[in-house]
Amino acid sequence: MPGNRDGFLLRYRESKSCDSSEVSEAGYRLYGTKELERLQEILFFRELDFSLDQIKEMLEHNPDRLSILSHQEKLIFSRKHRLDAIAQTLRKSIECVRGGKTMDSKEMFRGFENAEEWNKALTEQNHYLNEAYGMEPLEAAPADVQKLNEQAEEALAFMNQMAASLREGIKHNDEKVGNLIRCHLEFLNKHGHQTSAQDFTVQTRFFLNDDFHLEMLENQQSGLAYYVSAAAESFAATNQ
Repeated sequence: MPGNRDGFLLRYRESKSCDSSEVSEAGYRLYGTKELERLQEILFFRELDFSLDQIKEMLEHNPDRLSILSHQEKLIFSRKHRLDAIAQTLRKSIECVRGGKTMDSKEMFRGFENAEEWNKALTEQNHYLNEAYGMEPLEAAPADVQKLNEQAEEALAFMNQMAASLREGIKHNDEKVGNLIRCHLEFLNKHGHQTSAQDFTVQTRFFLNDDFHLEMLENQQSGLAYYVSAAAESFAATNQ
C-alpha cells in the first residue's frame, strides 16, 4: 500500500460529491478529490526521492496541478531513460560473465555518465559499509569517467587473471601470481590509490569476512577469495 512507505495509513472513499476531507465516526479521515490529487502528487515526488520538506516547499510555490504533473512527467521520463541505459549495461555485463568474456570498457559504465552519477552509484555501498562496519564513506569525486573506466577495467583484468591462475592450478605463492599482484599495486599507486602490500593483505582479509564481497568473488570462481587472500599474504611476506 503506498501509504505504508511513509509510515502512515490512509483510509478514504471515492466520491464525486466529496471535495473536502471529512472525519468518519471511527475517527478516520475521509479524503476527497483534492486531497487524493495532492496525495498522488506527493507520491510521484517520493518516487523521485525528494524529501518531505522539499515536496512541501515545491507544492507551496507551485499549486497548479497541471504544472506539477508536467514537471513530474519530465523528471520521471528522464530517470527512466537513465535507468534503461543502466539496465542495458547490466544485461550486457551478465551476458559477458555467463560467456566468460571481458566486457568492453567503453560499454561498462554506460548510464553513469558523470561524476554525479558515480556518487549516486556509491551511496548504497557507503551506507552498507557504514552500517555494517562503521567505516567512513568512500570518496568519489572523479574528474572524468574515462579514468574510472581504466581503473575498473584493470581491476577486472586482475581478478580474471587471478581466477585463471587458480583454475590452472598455479600455487598462490608462485612468481607469476606475485607479478600479477605487483603490477596491480603499481597501477593503483600510479592512479592515486596509495596501497602497500600490507594494505592489500588487509583488504583481501576483509573480503573473506564480508558476505557481499565474498559472494561476489566466489561467484566468479570457486575459491577465488581465499586464493587471492593467500596470495596477498605470501606477497606481503616477501615484499616487506
